[in-house]
Amino acid sequence: MTESPVATSSAARPNLPEYTVGELSALLKRTVEQNFSYVRVRGEISGFKRHSSGHSYFALKDADALLDAVSWRGTRLTIKPEDGMEVVCTGRLTTYPARSRYQLVVESMELAGIGALLKLLEERKARLAAEGLFAEARKKPLPYLPDIIGIVTSPTGAVIRDILHRLADRFPRYVLIWPVAVQGEGAGSQVAAAIEGFNRLLPQGTPPRPDLLIVARGGGSLEDLMAFNEEIVVRAAAASAIPLISAVGHETDTTLIDFASDKRAPTPSAAAEMAVPVRLELRAELGGKALRLANSAARLIAERRLRVEGLARGLPAPRSILEAAMQTLDDRAERLDGGLRRLVLLGRQHVAKAAARLDPVLLTRQIAKGRDALDHAQKRLDHAVARLVAQHLRALEACAGRLLGWQTAQQQVMERGYVRVRDERDRVLTAAADVAPGAALSLEFHDGRVAAVASPAPKKRAREAAGKKQGELL
Repeated sequence: MTESPVATSSAARPNLPEYTVGELSALLKRTVEQNFSYVRVRGEISGFKRHSSGHSYFALKDADALLDAVSWRGTRLTIKPEDGMEVVCTGRLTTYPARSRYQLVVESMELAGIGALLKLLEERKARLAAEGLFAEARKKPLPYLPDIIGIVTSPTGAVIRDILHRLADRFPRYVLIWPVAVQGEGAGSQVAAAIEGFNRLLPQGTPPRPDLLIVARGGGSLEDLMAFNEEIVVRAAAASAIPLISAVGHETDTTLIDFASDKRAPTPSAAAEMAVPVRLELRAELGGKALRLANSAARLIAERRLRVEGLARGLPAPRSILEAAMQTLDDRAERLDGGLRRLVLLGRQHVAKAAARLDPVLLTRQIAKGRDALDHAQKRLDHAVARLVAQHLRALEACAGRLLGWQTAQQQVMERGYVRVRDERDRVLTAAADVAPGAALSLEFHDGRVAAVASPAPKKRAREAAGKKQGELL
């Protein structure tokens, strides 16, 4: 008789423990997490997807296998994952019991190899160049002699000492340092924030806004300089309203910020040389120009003096011109004196002739006739003024009568109980809308005035009473 394989296996292992599905899943999860608590895995990203929750799901694959991976929201990755990118992920293995699979929880990610980095940089450079961030038209000229220079770099490295030493040798300037990390996680964000922070300063603020920015770092490997290849740094440099010099690495090193900056310096020391001129050379140049200016002014004055002297030789002597003018003046004075005497004598003769022609009797008659006309006009004027005054007096008496009648009528109306209401400025109020609650009023009766205060409208008092009653019930 032949026994079945299942029966034989069960009979051979009668003491095997029995697990539920959940117990077995938990045991597998614990075993995987204990033995693979921290691993580094290299592979190609496939099926990358960012969920609306902020978590990222993808797979790492090679020629032989595929491994699911997840990056939880809040995990700060130094690179932006994309399909086809070869990376090295660091994290821990765990299982997902709901689907009977294991996965890698990624805590950090880096590109695998120099070739992948260069490919990433070329693609990023082409994309940013297509947006016009590297265009020459966007680049701003550097100020010839900036008053304030802002420097974005590490505060402890040799770079800042080289820059300050070079500035002190050439032309000392006021320097503002914004300390940042120049490599590692978060370095790119710090550099971009420093550039944007300098641009947000006010020209007359405390501290004041720089006239020129220098972003500097010493040399290093491609991985060390990756912070200055990040898109956030490139965009901040391109958007800077302050002229910016990039001085990252050695002369042979090239980063993407070099293309977005207004000027690239091969070294940090060269950036300081680009920022300011040499003061001694300026003094020498200024002295030479001052000497040339003095020589030119001397030659010009000499030429003008020769020209004036030549023109003066062609002019007559000033004394001869003055003597001729003095003689002419004396002649005109003598002629004027004689002319005046003759004019007075001629006038006297005309007056004598006119007096001889006058008749005293006729003159007396004309004066008497004029006086009669003047007396007649005076009498007519007196009669006209009297009539005008009498006319205005009659009109004034009529107005006074009407005014007295109106006042009498007003007094009679007020005696029947009517009141005239006035405000603080003694203005008569004719409508309830003109009265504000609590305003001081004056009530004018027929026999005097009484002070009063305006109370709230009836509806408002009713609402206040209802509210008070409701409060008492509560």
